[in-house]
Amino acid sequence: MHVAADAEVGPARAPLSRDRVLRAAVRIADDGGLGALTMRRLAEDLGAEAMSLYYHVANKDEVLDGIADAVGREINEVVDALDVPSAGPQWKQAVRRRILAAREVLLRHPWVPAVFETRAAMSPEILRYHDRLLGLMRDGGFSYDLAHHALHALGSRALGFSQELFTPAAGGGGAGDGDELADLAERLPNLAGLLEHISHDDPGSTLGWCDDQEEFEFGLDLLLDGLDRLRERSSS
Repeated sequence: MHVAADAEVGPARAPLSRDRVLRAAVRIADDGGLGALTMRRLAEDLGAEAMSLYYHVANKDEVLDGIADAVGREINEVVDALDVPSAGPQWKQAVRRRILAAREVLLRHPWVPAVFETRAAMSPEILRYHDRLLGLMRDGGFSYDLAHHALHALGSRALGFSQELFTPAAGGGGAGDGDELADLAERLPNLAGLLEHISHDDPGSTLGWCDDQEEFEFGLDLLLDGLDRLRERSSS
């Protein structure tokens, strides 16, 4: 009887661990966005009691810190596999490849920029990512002073996404129907003209309203070209 009862229970679940909790949190956010990620939903996904999660993560903030670091680790695994020369003028292509590879990871987890922007401090994995990025600049002949300026200029683009300046609905206006556009044109004629003439038709390449692949690469190349000219000037 005891054996039969055990057989009915089925295979035992893997025991809870911090790693298992964080992997489940990433999966939930991938499927439903950050809004779907709650401690209750996380417990349900793991088949556990909500209180048992707190042995592994103290609260939702710790979950967010953990999944930011988990995606940072995924980024590092991808970019560390790149084999691109970075000496002298080759630094620019090496940095470009690294940043675009990081962006490919973020496109698999489009909720991540919102998490990165809310963390009080960079995760250890993201710090390691920036350390390696700085190393490529140093290979190219950047002084620490110029590299410092470069990291500030790149900002979030160093990680593969650009922060939004505004969205079509910013300020109470919208880019929706004709009445909304007419109202916006009266109050903000230049922005209304811009909204009327631009479109982003490749949702798979976007991490924000104006952060599609074309716009991202335009801004990235503009910065890298300018930094390369400064590098050449400082070494001459």
